[in-house]
Amino acid sequence: MKSFIVMIEKNMICSWSGGKDSCFALMQAIQQGYTPKVLLNVLNEEGKISRSHGIPSPILQQQADVAGLPIHPISSSWQDYEMHFTNALKELKSQYNLSHAVFGDIDLQPHRDWEEKVCANAGLTAVLPLWQQDRKGLVMQMLEAGIETMIVSCNETMGERFIGHVFTPSLVEELESMGIDACGENGEFHTLVLNCPLFSKKINVAVGQKLQHNNYWFAELH
Repeated sequence: MKSFIVMIEKNMICSWSGGKDSCFALMQAIQQGYTPKVLLNVLNEEGKISRSHGIPSPILQQQADVAGLPIHPISSSWQDYEMHFTNALKELKSQYNLSHAVFGDIDLQPHRDWEEKVCANAGLTAVLPLWQQDRKGLVMQMLEAGIETMIVSCNETMGERFIGHVFTPSLVEELESMGIDACGENGEFHTLVLNCPLFSKKINVAVGQKLQHNNYWFAELH
């Protein structure tokens, strides 16, 4: 008798912030056998910058281009975030025959609960490749894996001088000496990936003004 092996497609969407965690989660998911089909990013109401990291949409598009993946941007307020996110998952599930959605969260349970809820509502399975790994260990893995990433926003404890700094082991040590989490998982800072093994080439980004908004510093990126 012949035996037949049924290959189950694991087509995934990646919740893409443009930063290191979503990038490494995508890399890890690919290693685990998932096939990336599309990136999803939520922009502010005007559709100009990302809701979480303040990254301009043309730079997110540039990342997607060098990664060889389409990106699906949606605009939303924080109040309507869940509705728009869920609707986007449903639409993209149908368009790309998706089965899974990948997220870069590490250990904040409310975030995981929310992601599993919106995925269940869209008929997808949430995948969190970085879940409950050591935060500093993860950052070092990212650097060793070839992720080049830059701080593009941070809290007042860190201050504007860290804006535009590229991540290095010595920078990780400096942040930890200040009591800042190495991964920024508590919202201390956000990053922008400039290069990684998924990119065909490095993206070119210039830091303009450093702007303060609601006790947070942001880079004006070009």
